[in-house]
Amino acid sequence: MVDVLDASNLQIDWDTELSKVALWTNTITVATDLVVNQSYNVSPWDTGEVPNATGYTTGGVVLTGTTYVAGALGATTYDATDTPWTSSTFSLVRGCLIYADQLAPKRGEIAVNFGADYAVTAGTFTVQWNASGIVTIDWIP
Repeated sequence: MVDVLDASNLQIDWDTELSKVALWTNTITVATDLVVNQSYNVSPWDTGEVPNATGYTTGGVVLTGTTYVAGALGATTYDATDTPWTSSTFSLVRGCLIYADQLAPKRGEIAVNFGADYAVTAGTFTVQWNASGIVTIDWIP
């Protein structure tokens, strides 16, 4: 499940923004109506992040290969290169938060619930984004 966090308050430019992706454990509970101004290190994103562990550092990693493409009929797509954590050992990973690292506060952009808990032991943990993009927004429904 992918949620775009309160787009009216994002104040980001997906063409130029440095975004990061951080992993969260199964302890986080995200409301379905995502409140205004949710940011990295602000409730509910202030607890439950995968702790510093082999292959993972709090704050996550830079989202690379990002593209923001205006498509036909008013739809736009945001995408990135799949995101790996190599030589890693951690568990109970339930989802991730993509956030704008250069803004203050570090505004959440997209929350992804993996739908189950995942783990990795001495291997590579990869968030594989959908081939059609992380999110597509249809501006003309």
